Amino acid sequence: MDTARKGFGTFGGVFTPCTLTILGVIMFLRLGEIVGQSGFVGALVILLAAKAITLLTTTSLAAISTNTRIKGGGAYFMISRSLGVEYGTSIGVFFFLAQAISVAMYIIGFTEAFFQIFPAVPLSPLGVASAVNALCCIFVFIGAGWTIKFQYFILAALLLSLASFFAGAGQTASLQTLTANASAGYVGGESFFSMFALFFPAVTGIMAGANMSGDLRDPARAIPSGTFAAIGFTAVVYILMILLLAAANPRPGLIGNIMVIRENALLPMLIPVGIFSATLSSALGSMMGAPRILQSIAKDGVFPWLRPLARISGGEPRHATVLTFLIAQGAIQAGNLDTIAPVITMFFMITYGTLNLACFYEAYSRNPSFRPSFRLYGWGTALAGCLSCLVVMFLINIFWALVSICAMGLLYWAVSRAEIEARWGDVSSGVALERVRSALLALEDERYHPKNWRPLILALSTTSWTRTNLAQYAYWLAAGRGILTLGQVLHGEIESKMDVKARSERMLRKYIAEEELEAFPVVVVEEGLEEGLKALLQCHGIGGIRPNTLVIGLSEATQSPQDFFMTISQALFFQKNVACVRQNEGLARWSAHGTDITIHWEGVQDGVLMLLFAHLMKLNKEWRNHEISVLCKATPQTDRANLHEKMQDILERARVSARVVIVDESESRAEPRPGRSGLTILGMPRPAGKPSDYLRALAERVEGLGDTILIASAGHVTLDS
Repeated sequence: MDTARKGFGTFGGVFTPCTLTILGVIMFLRLGEIVGQSGFVGALVILLAAKAITLLTTTSLAAISTNTRIKGGGAYFMISRSLGVEYGTSIGVFFFLAQAISVAMYIIGFTEAFFQIFPAVPLSPLGVASAVNALCCIFVFIGAGWTIKFQYFILAALLLSLASFFAGAGQTASLQTLTANASAGYVGGESFFSMFALFFPAVTGIMAGANMSGDLRDPARAIPSGTFAAIGFTAVVYILMILLLAAANPRPGLIGNIMVIRENALLPMLIPVGIFSATLSSALGSMMGAPRILQSIAKDGVFPWLRPLARISGGEPRHATVLTFLIAQGAIQAGNLDTIAPVITMFFMITYGTLNLACFYEAYSRNPSFRPSFRLYGWGTALAGCLSCLVVMFLINIFWALVSICAMGLLYWAVSRAEIEARWGDVSSGVALERVRSALLALEDERYHPKNWRPLILALSTTSWTRTNLAQYAYWLAAGRGILTLGQVLHGEIESKMDVKARSERMLRKYIAEEELEAFPVVVVEEGLEEGLKALLQCHGIGGIRPNTLVIGLSEATQSPQDFFMTISQALFFQKNVACVRQNEGLARWSAHGTDITIHWEGVQDGVLMLLFAHLMKLNKEWRNHEISVLCKATPQTDRANLHEKMQDILERARVSARVVIVDESESRAEPRPGRSGLTILGMPRPAGKPSDYLRALAERVEGLGDTILIASAGHVTLDS
């Protein structure tokens, strides 16, 4: 985009379009109704409440716009780059529709005033409105530069009409009339909130400048200063108009008389000029802003079928402008001013609330990258702005508030399903990091208790991760209740292995994604396996989130008995539990055979952890229908009833549902129900003697069994865990 087109400053690019949109159709054609129904006190409360919401929103807008380089798209760009593409697109579509339908609202207001002033014109309201809509489209189609220059003349005409009203109403104003119009006098089923819904679109012009973000010379400076100036200036204008309307007109003259401002003016002929100027300028402002929002959404490639709308022709988003015209035309044919205004209020409320939410998350997450040059903000102001928008939506109309929120939720779901890969960072990672930071600090302050034990598993492969069964058993043992890390140790000089390390990490991440594991990858480079293992066991993790269990495949022993022996020894030395998996390599991926999980009970030293891991296995859908059977050895002299009772007591204390089976010591290798065991869990002897002898003992222990897990407890797990 060339610098000539990006030459709009604060006054022309922000203040003027904001002011003209705020001082629009509602002010000229409905402010008298609002004052008559609500009284001037109620009208001032409505004004202050609406201005408070827009002021809080502008504070958030200023913070976000001064923190990042704002491109085209206004609110959509800011929300999507903060809350992510899903929220940004959902709100962007709503905001686009609000702006497009606003065009219809302003044009309908123009048409109402036109026929009030020229009642004898032999034209239909729909024909006049359609012609004005087409004229606005043509103006914007030609170019924003020409349109903004034209708005200077509209602003001058608007100020002249306001001066005429102030002068005329000031001459007839009286304290007695003002006092009589102080309190509310609702008729026709109206209420404070229906009047608020009718008035609120009058102050939604704060986004008119932000919508032109891609055409501003310095958006970070122009958007805050121009928008705040417009809010302050229009607030003064509205306060004066409310007081003068209440002081110069009896209540019946305010209610139902849309041309009461013209009747109060010193020079009545200037009021139609002001009305036409205000309505046309507001329609032009929305007609300029809406296509830029849609073009920005289409440019991000969220939905492929929107891509034609991303095109720029002659420096203007003309394809999006035509769609805006069509939507506005549909709204013109379907509604009137009183029905359209509340719908637009809901759309704007959602947009403003989400913009405040974006600022809240940015501030609350304390992301170091959130450093706006605008300082008069805080997460408290942003949260207040967000909540006020939400509360007002429900106070206005509970049904339409729910419909609007559900519609946004459906759109969010649709965008999420599209799996768009955003090319920008958003606040979600910052918020997650802040939660993790706080949680880690809280864990550091809490003393460890067995009831807080969770499986923090480090699954280790001395080769590449290609064997699915070891990973899936580690995943099953974590059971979605703990944290799983897939670890790999590369041998060699670290200086020469960094490229290999990066490539291995990418492959491991790809493997995790393909297998749909909830896991983290870790790859370390050391001169030998022992050094790498020590590094992982000592340093992997942070704070209270460090591995407490090492999972390794028994097949590793056949490749290097010494390394396997060393690995088990080091894990136990560093107080880590060990789960050694011997799996049936021919088993189909992510499937479990048999109907039992069989535990060979040899005492509480390893038995408690065996019970806990058996319980965790059953939490996975593949093992949900398996029954836990506990085999207890018995000699001929054993009191079997007493042994059974003690085992049941252990199961009750461990809160694990299992079937106790007493077998003769000589038959302790037997299955409780032959052919039905899907998994056997055994205690694991501690490493001793020669590696070859130790591995021979393990092989004998698992001989004849199917899938087996050997468990060695480091002693941190109790029956209370």
